[in-house]
Amino acid sequence: MPAKPKLLIVDDVDVNIEIAINVLREDNYSFSSASDGKQALSILEQDADFSLILLDIMMPEIDGFEVCRQIKARPEWRDIPIIFLSAKTDIDSVSEGFNLGGVDYVTKPFHPMELLARVKTHVELFQAKKVLQQNKLDIEIKSRHAQARLLSELEGSQKELIWLLTELMESTSDETGKHIRRVAEFSSLMARLHPTLSDDDANTLYHASPMHDIGKMTVPHDILHKKGRYTAEEFDIMKQHTTNAYQLLSGSQRKLTKAAAIIAHEHHEKWDGSGYPRGLKASGIHIYGRIVALADVFDALTHKRCYKEAWDIRTAVDYIQSRRGSQFDPELVDLFVTHLDQFVAILDMNDPEIAGLNRAAI
Repeated sequence: MPAKPKLLIVDDVDVNIEIAINVLREDNYSFSSASDGKQALSILEQDADFSLILLDIMMPEIDGFEVCRQIKARPEWRDIPIIFLSAKTDIDSVSEGFNLGGVDYVTKPFHPMELLARVKTHVELFQAKKVLQQNKLDIEIKSRHAQARLLSELEGSQKELIWLLTELMESTSDETGKHIRRVAEFSSLMARLHPTLSDDDANTLYHASPMHDIGKMTVPHDILHKKGRYTAEEFDIMKQHTTNAYQLLSGSQRKLTKAAAIIAHEHHEKWDGSGYPRGLKASGIHIYGRIVALADVFDALTHKRCYKEAWDIRTAVDYIQSRRGSQFDPELVDLFVTHLDQFVAILDMNDPEIAGLNRAAI
């Protein structure tokens, strides 16, 4: 059963309070009363769950107008409707009452039916407003939950599509599933170590970096799998895999796909501007591209490819350090070297044989 609406009646004349309660009792309200403004404010401090306040104006110390000002100044009280119930009938007093935020003004002596009707109207309006506010809040909460669920489903779909595309890439290029996953883990680790990147960046890199060489699917098979050195013309064709991937992915507005487009486009750029396809330099290269560039090279050096044998870890690290500030972001190289044990741990987990290669030399 719903609780009775609570009314606060404030008047310095006890008889006036009794009369108001007797008139309003038939409408099933519960009542609190105060004989002055200070007591009224003290009651509200203890319990502000009122549906309406009936407020006299002429009271000692704090008059009704000042009580109304203080109530309306408090965010937790300001929505409680106030009806001034006063013997003051001059137009200035009536105007002041409404200007201060009163919802109605009833003059004494009042007709019982008039007071009943006005109180009932404003109590019902107040309760309806509370219901609407709660419904709006419920709708907003449900909407946020629905949006979060939809975004989660969309992100899940993006991740699934990315891994399907990388599996397709494995079947058409020299990339292996293990290489793709190691690059993802290296890149995610680097983001977690980086002082300005977040866990969200680490998650984005983990799921988007596998697409770094998706453009190789557009490179002719005989060039992609050539065992010897490329001619200048063949290398120009090979380099197009970065731009082709970007053109394929950049139309998407989804976070992971947009990140994958950036990575695919920029992971062959070099810190000194000598990379491709656009010759970007230093911080002009997106941090995602810089991270994946280092992760991709480290993994490629430490694993066998059709054109080379696997390098031991120490030699691979020396190679990367020698290109600090030319090919690679100096800060990333320093992070990589400082936390080399964590990168080797990823090799341990994915490829123990390679991780053990000349480990003593690390």
